[in-house]
Amino acid sequence: MRGTDAGSLDSSAIEATEDAASRRPARPGCPCFVPKGVQITIFAVLGLGEAGGRLASDLRAAGAEVRGFDPAVDGDAPDAAAAVAGAEVVLSVNAAKVAVEAAHSALAALTADAVYADLNTAAPALKRELAEVVGEQRFADVALLGPVPARGLGTPALASGAGAQALADSIGPYGMPVQVVSAGAGDAAAMKLVRSVFMKGLAASAVESMRAAEEAGCADWLAEEIAEAIGRPLLDRLLDGSRAHAARRVDEMEAAGELLRELGVEPRIAEASAALLADLAE
Repeated sequence: MRGTDAGSLDSSAIEATEDAASRRPARPGCPCFVPKGVQITIFAVLGLGEAGGRLASDLRAAGAEVRGFDPAVDGDAPDAAAAVAGAEVVLSVNAAKVAVEAAHSALAALTADAVYADLNTAAPALKRELAEVVGEQRFADVALLGPVPARGLGTPALASGAGAQALADSIGPYGMPVQVVSAGAGDAAAMKLVRSVFMKGLAASAVESMRAAEEAGCADWLAEEIAEAIGRPLLDRLLDGSRAHAARRVDEMEAAGELLRELGVEPRIAEASAALLADLAE
């Protein structure tokens, strides 16, 4: 990866992240106030599915002005251009396969100093392509490190690209803890994908072992054994999340496999996880 890594953040970036986190409300991801001294920011949210819809709702609850657009969901704007016009920050929360289309749909309406943040899980190469589409100086590659429908704006995020710090400065006061990792688009995506090899690999192990335990007649026993090691909430999240989001996670693990091959690492776990998720998605 280019630029600095997460372990070499300068003190100002660390302080900004900690300061934003300290202003979060008692219930993570559910802000209900405008932080004192914060100027109201205009956000455009492109994609109002589970993640985008939750972020838009939380931002409104925190006092931000939000314009949402999704061709499949009723939003505040008739099209992407109307949502983006006049927005200071644009959040693209779609899917990797439509990320470029979403960027092109917003391009003409972007103001000169607007930040365009892509929050989709995608390969680093796609993030760099998006930066070229909207302009590298305004682009922020954002990697969300948790289930947004459950945690909302409390979801931790990594950000990279020339627009990453501006994005962190804009959304941090509303409750999202953003760690700026570098000025290189694609770096945040790469960090998330190598993490995903472990997290989705762990989920695949849980799903497969529980399937076997059900056939062997010892599912309750195995669930207790796994819960003893990782906790029942995480086990439930791994099992339920894998089933609910299998199709999207297939794309994520295929992107992870692509990255590993670029890095010279054989993607055995990534490919096995993708195959199991594809089976769940059928």
